[in-house]
Amino acid sequence: MTREENEKRLSRLKEIVLNMPEKPGSYQFYDDSHTIIYVGKAKSLKNRVSSYFHKEVDRYKTKVLVSKIWDISYTVVNTEEDALLLENSLIKKYNPRYNVLLKDGKTYPSICITNEFFPRIFKTRTINRRYGTFYGPYSHISSMYTVLELIKKVCKPRTCRLPLTKEGVEQGRFKPCLEYHIHNCKGPCIGKQSYEEYQQSIAQAREILKGNTRDVLKMLHAEMLQRAEELRFEEAEQLKQQYITIDGFVSKSEVVSHTITDVDVFTITDDDGQKNAFINYIHVNNGTITQSFTFEYKRKLEETDEELLLTAIPEIRERFKSKAKEVIVPFEMGWHLPDAEFFIPQRGDKKHLLDLSEMNGKQYRFDRLKQAEKLNPEQKQTRLMKELQQKLGLEKMPYQIECFDNSNISGTDAVAGCVVFKAMKPSKNDYRKYNIKTVEGPDDYASMQEVVRRRYSRMIEEGTPLPDLIITDGGQGQMSVVREVVEEELGLHIPIAGLAKNDRHRTNELLFGNPPQTIGIKTDSELFHVLTRIQDEVHRYAITFHRDKRSKHALHSELDDIKGIGPKSRDALLKKFKTISHIREADLQQLTDLLGSKKAAIIYQHFHLSEK
Repeated sequence: MTREENEKRLSRLKEIVLNMPEKPGSYQFYDDSHTIIYVGKAKSLKNRVSSYFHKEVDRYKTKVLVSKIWDISYTVVNTEEDALLLENSLIKKYNPRYNVLLKDGKTYPSICITNEFFPRIFKTRTINRRYGTFYGPYSHISSMYTVLELIKKVCKPRTCRLPLTKEGVEQGRFKPCLEYHIHNCKGPCIGKQSYEEYQQSIAQAREILKGNTRDVLKMLHAEMLQRAEELRFEEAEQLKQQYITIDGFVSKSEVVSHTITDVDVFTITDDDGQKNAFINYIHVNNGTITQSFTFEYKRKLEETDEELLLTAIPEIRERFKSKAKEVIVPFEMGWHLPDAEFFIPQRGDKKHLLDLSEMNGKQYRFDRLKQAEKLNPEQKQTRLMKELQQKLGLEKMPYQIECFDNSNISGTDAVAGCVVFKAMKPSKNDYRKYNIKTVEGPDDYASMQEVVRRRYSRMIEEGTPLPDLIITDGGQGQMSVVREVVEEELGLHIPIAGLAKNDRHRTNELLFGNPPQTIGIKTDSELFHVLTRIQDEVHRYAITFHRDKRSKHALHSELDDIKGIGPKSRDALLKKFKTISHIREADLQQLTDLLGSKKAAIIYQHFHLSEK
């Protein structure tokens, strides 16, 4: 498309926008093949659609969408609530390319109560309203089986697939199965359980599936007392066992508050800078959580959290047939629902529900992340590198990280170590040990500068790839002296960070910048654990090197200074004579018998000539 054609296209679209009404409604964008590519909603159609064509639009994806628009249509409605519902129905009908996408390929199971003369109750993934009433779906399979087990114990519905009819039962066409004999079924097929009694059990099952367990308990308690007054104690005992079973089930459920009757709860959790977001939905009925789902939505146009929730809430409520009049959300919503009110709790049981929903959304995100990283371990490393890059504002991902540490005792046997991490994993072949050569006494800053200078001068000479990030085991002081060498002396531009410790000598903050600033990373986060691991590793490496050097120094003897006498001869002498004084007292013949005449003469002359 030429520049003139594009200007002509935009001019035509702006003309359409100028003639749009300032009323609520839904608008549709079409591409050059007249396919709907985006459906939106607006409180004022003219104001909302005109915003897409402002020059100051800074969202890249929005600019891409505008470049694809060839035609615009709209539908006016009476209220903003109707606009919300109309947008939802059009999105489901046309599935436009640039609208938010629900990433849900799962078919969750539901529980069905059939429309038969003696209804059956079972789980299914196929929803056909002609065959019965469906409850669910259930995201947690274990909770579904728990409910089915409760219904089986309390209501004892039949499990057979016999085509039971009133006439068939009266004519005795059927025979009882094993379930009847082991008392899991009361035998409606042979008339042992009346139609009325069976329907009463099914009514109880429906109430349980609706979450109305409190009503069932009240009814059972009343019937139990009535049977006891009528001296029908066996029937009263059976009702008592049903009561205890249901009461035990309710006590294990997530009971929020008996004052909360019918409420929907929605929260949204971002995927740490990714395109996706996770929306958790909780439904509470009669004080008990009856539904809890988390859905993954994919952003197409960098939609805000509010825009994403506004799209998801009507869709999810319709999916679960929710008629709740109160919808709990985490922040102010600029729109209204046609059949419910938004509410933002600040305290109490409803705030507990909101926190619970948010926790479920975060846990779902965490589980998805761990599952993906388990299948692809490199994904975790890349995620941590990207997170560190974002926190520090680096130009590129810190693939190669190097960390330094000194070790000495009062300036003696001074050494330093450098560890290298690549893709957040230790690269031990690249570790380096350094003996401090130019520094006298315990001067950590000067020692650090010597090591850094030696390392990067050599890497420059050899053309070795330089690190993407340097981490010092210390605070501002260590960062400053390293920066003097790296930037001022060597003219390198390598980012420098520091890990500082608190009064208890525990690492508690990451420093970066000039002057250094504390970077906001939680000390219990995965990234902080990796950084402290780097710090612990360089500390271990330097300490081990220092300990080895100190041990060799402690084991040094006068024999090591005798030219011509190696470690084997030294060990043989110490094994034979035990101490230096005994070697000094040995005669030439004893030394010759052990080492030979040449080495014996060297040792004999060393001790006896030095005595003269």
